[in-house]
Amino acid sequence: MSLKAATIPLHEDEVIEGIRRWVTIESPTYDASGVEAVLDEVERDFEGLPVTFDRRPGVDGYAGILKVSTEEPSNEKSILVLTHMDTVHPKGTLTGRLPFRRDGDKLFGPGLYDMKGGAYLAVAGYRALVRAGIAPARPVTFLFTPDEEVGSPSSRAAIEEEACKAAYVLVTEPARDGGKIVTARKGVGRFHLVTHGRPAHAGARHQDGRSAIREMAHQILAVEGMTDYSRGITTTVGLVKGGSAANVTPETCTAEIDLRVPDPIVGKEMVERILGLTAVDPDVAVRVEGEINRPAYPKTADIVSMLERAQAVARSIGFDLEDCPMTGGGSDGNFTAALGVPTLDGLGIDGAGAHTLEEHGLVSSILPRARLLAGLMETLR
Repeated sequence: MSLKAATIPLHEDEVIEGIRRWVTIESPTYDASGVEAVLDEVERDFEGLPVTFDRRPGVDGYAGILKVSTEEPSNEKSILVLTHMDTVHPKGTLTGRLPFRRDGDKLFGPGLYDMKGGAYLAVAGYRALVRAGIAPARPVTFLFTPDEEVGSPSSRAAIEEEACKAAYVLVTEPARDGGKIVTARKGVGRFHLVTHGRPAHAGARHQDGRSAIREMAHQILAVEGMTDYSRGITTTVGLVKGGSAANVTPETCTAEIDLRVPDPIVGKEMVERILGLTAVDPDVAVRVEGEINRPAYPKTADIVSMLERAQAVARSIGFDLEDCPMTGGGSDGNFTAALGVPTLDGLGIDGAGAHTLEEHGLVSSILPRARLLAGLMETLR
């Protein structure tokens, strides 16, 4: 493959400085002003390039969405580059236990690995193409969203709208396991479970009470017992709240359930099982609601073909590109893949420690992966 992106000028120091500017604006999901400030910085990084901006206001307390398009709308399907600007780290992390810093090959900072590093690489790759006078193979649409870390409640519709106009989707989530990309993700379900019993004085009238917490204990064991590693199914009760005082039989208890499934058929089965939970104690009511909020992202023949093309691009740059087995983590790529649009995920910076105080990207991955993203924009016809 003759790949111009393999030799276009890209400067590591310039890219690191861009990543630093984005990372040092803290942007936890529920801090709309912080996310908006990052979007302002993103716009500045596109200044002078042949693009148009569509900045949409936020809803439901979230920040807005920034769409950057390389040309006026046309009938030709685009390459959609999908990125989120929110992080899981609370404000103050940057000035506390996870400051932006470089330690050898590691570049630390909140959200640097997941996923501001990868997001910046896509912008840097596109900018390098423009500077070198290389036109992308198709129109490119960049979509910067504010709420991926909480399930994309305000941005899913926009993601799906743009996906329907795209021929390919590139997701700049971080690389896995030493630089592997993602070609399949499990579907994600979230459920809210409530048990409602009968309160009583725990000492004087113990026999009159019906414990919501006791019933919840039964339900937790039932839910956790649905995990089946051989089928790729995991169920987790991750948050439980109940009771009012130690000497009162608890009237109510709530639990939050996480479900991961490998495909839509298994997803339908598991949703029915969870929604069908019934009480062990007939005097306690059980209510559960929820659904799949990120559909499964299977590795289709079209995705395999897209992967092979990406591997050819990587070889031209000088490295081998592998994918990892289906991962249990969800992303906005779940939405686009479920619509049948060929999607490659995990194209961002390599590193480790997502969502922890050891989060970091690898400097050595910056230029190869920026070239990979540029090369995909150059060649994906």
